[in-house]
Amino acid sequence: MSNRAAYETVLPYVREWIAYKVWQLRIPGVQVAIGYDDEVLLDEAWGYADVEAGRRLRTTDLFRIASHSKTFTATALLQLAERGSLRLDDTVGTYVPALVDGGSPLADATLRELMEMGAGVIRDGHDGDYWSQLRPFPDEQELLALVLDRGQKVPAGSSFNYSNLGYSLLGLVIAAVSGQSYGDFVRESITEPLGLRNTGPDWDPARAGDFVVGYSGFYTARTRHRLDHVDTRAMAAATGFHGTASDLVRYFSQHVIGHGTLLDDHSKRLAQRKAWSATEDPAARGYGAGFIVDRIGGREVRGHSGGFPGHITQSLFDPASGLVVSVLTSAAAGPATLIATAIVQFLDAAADADAPGTPVPADVDTSTFTGRFANPWGVSDIARIGDRLVEVDPSAPEPLVTPTRLEVVDADTLRMTHGNRFGSIDEDVTYRRDADGSVLSIRAGGGMTSEPWTIPVETPEVAAGLV
Repeated sequence: MSNRAAYETVLPYVREWIAYKVWQLRIPGVQVAIGYDDEVLLDEAWGYADVEAGRRLRTTDLFRIASHSKTFTATALLQLAERGSLRLDDTVGTYVPALVDGGSPLADATLRELMEMGAGVIRDGHDGDYWSQLRPFPDEQELLALVLDRGQKVPAGSSFNYSNLGYSLLGLVIAAVSGQSYGDFVRESITEPLGLRNTGPDWDPARAGDFVVGYSGFYTARTRHRLDHVDTRAMAAATGFHGTASDLVRYFSQHVIGHGTLLDDHSKRLAQRKAWSATEDPAARGYGAGFIVDRIGGREVRGHSGGFPGHITQSLFDPASGLVVSVLTSAAAGPATLIATAIVQFLDAAADADAPGTPVPADVDTSTFTGRFANPWGVSDIARIGDRLVEVDPSAPEPLVTPTRLEVVDADTLRMTHGNRFGSIDEDVTYRRDADGSVLSIRAGGGMTSEPWTIPVETPEVAAGLV
């Protein structure tokens, strides 16, 4: 079975699993897109763009994708380098003379060091309350003031230090070199050539009705409240962008080696190679030049996360195979990374021809077995993943840590053949059916009965955690 065919087998369950997570975690809205080999395999939305108005979320509604902006900024700088307009080893002070005039040691840091988060720049300044919407994001003069106020906390080249201020400076570099505003350059060089009509470098008041409302988290309250959109001004290069999941899939597909027209492969490798680890473990998640470098199982992935007031987002792509996943959520602490990671794991499990368990015989209709079942002890899904049937706990944060593999015995019986032996491995799952063949109940783990279960219909306010 080809990877594409294997992925198709599990996409129906991926939809069901996401719907459950949206309900379980009371997420106001989620957009998900999956791409493979330059084709969008899934582009769907769950929940609401505006809960109070009852406006359902569409795949074309706009999220604030925040630090995804850094990948656009890095791409723009690499384009300018390919054109000979700058060199990555040029100093930042060459293009931002205020750093020289202000006596900042950051003036001598290179563009590459800022792109790789190795210039030692303070993360958000000594007054970062704009993130809590207690004041506006800084304009250019305020940005420079934040940087000049003890803006380098360690020497350049000494360690990895994630910095929004550093990437904001790179936006000033792009403007100085191109002779255009940062927004105009990224539109003309990246979003417009790719036809990304729903992607842009900051808040766009002309499209206010297309933006998804962001909501607070459950950190200090049992209910959510809405958060206003704001312009990120001089920090757009670090965190201003808006977009949709499907646009991001098309965009990151351009960064797959051997694909696209944005950058040559040499530039892509420069951006995607790991410059730093985020912890002292050299094998840990790390950073390239504008791209997070990570691993899911045996798969190398690149991409970026994003955190904006009321919006948490995550995009991942495999630069070798062309698999791309983008997940956008409209709540503080939204589980975008959890969902994106699980999707990659589901797809990889589907394509694993050597997975434990017994393949489903070709003449078996797996839809007669699959479904969601519940009893007082929990919820379990029986799903087709590749050419196997698997029992999954949809409530778990990592649904495929210890899946139970199922073998077809007969039309009303499955056997649990592989999994966690604290459970009921080597026992049967038996189905009780109505006269029309529909499932009335199953008897599974521990010999307990479970009945079919569907997500209850709720008001938007209840579903999203506003009441």
